[in-house]
Amino acid sequence: MGPVTSTRAGRPRDERIDGAVREATVDLLNEVGYAGLTLEAVASRAGTSKPALRRRWRGRQHLVVDALVATVGAVPTPDTGCTRCDLIAGIRTLSEAFTTRIGRRVLPALVADLADDPELSAVFLRDYFHTRRASTAQALRRGIERGDLDPDLDLGLVLDMLASTTYYRVLFGHLPVTGNLAEQVVDVVLAGVVTPRWRGCGH
Repeated sequence: MGPVTSTRAGRPRDERIDGAVREATVDLLNEVGYAGLTLEAVASRAGTSKPALRRRWRGRQHLVVDALVATVGAVPTPDTGCTRCDLIAGIRTLSEAFTTRIGRRVLPALVADLADDPELSAVFLRDYFHTRRASTAQALRRGIERGDLDPDLDLGLVLDMLASTTYYRVLFGHLPVTGNLAEQVVDVVLAGVVTPRWRGCGH
């Protein structure tokens, strides 16, 4: 997956450098947090130069968004033929990423920067938020087609409900993001939108 922002025309991209930069970014975020991250430190850790980073990413915040996409994934929800299983798998990618890689040290500060930077916000929404949301929306539509879910469900509301608990806990830290949170959230949400046919199958 390439960086989240377009670059100037010129030399071909080196995916090995891109991968090393993303890995260095995530490692440094875990070590020093969002506020302490610098392009100089990322370049040094990745074995490249700050000008090389500037050619690929417009700034530190764009680099963090790209690392977020690479870590959490932009298309998280599989198609296994099981609506509940697919939804749990998709939401679990959030829980795993925000508890083991990019978590509370990054997301609140990044969200604050999005509010003051419309261009960065547009990149975040396009390459991370909307792509993940579309992946989960497809899983819900497949569930409707299988007869598992109520065809009249409010798709936007259900999507918000599925993901919001993890984000809420990461942003405010009032409760932990546990290993079984994805399963708990999916089961609570499904209880309100599944069809009698799905209930009758003994799920």
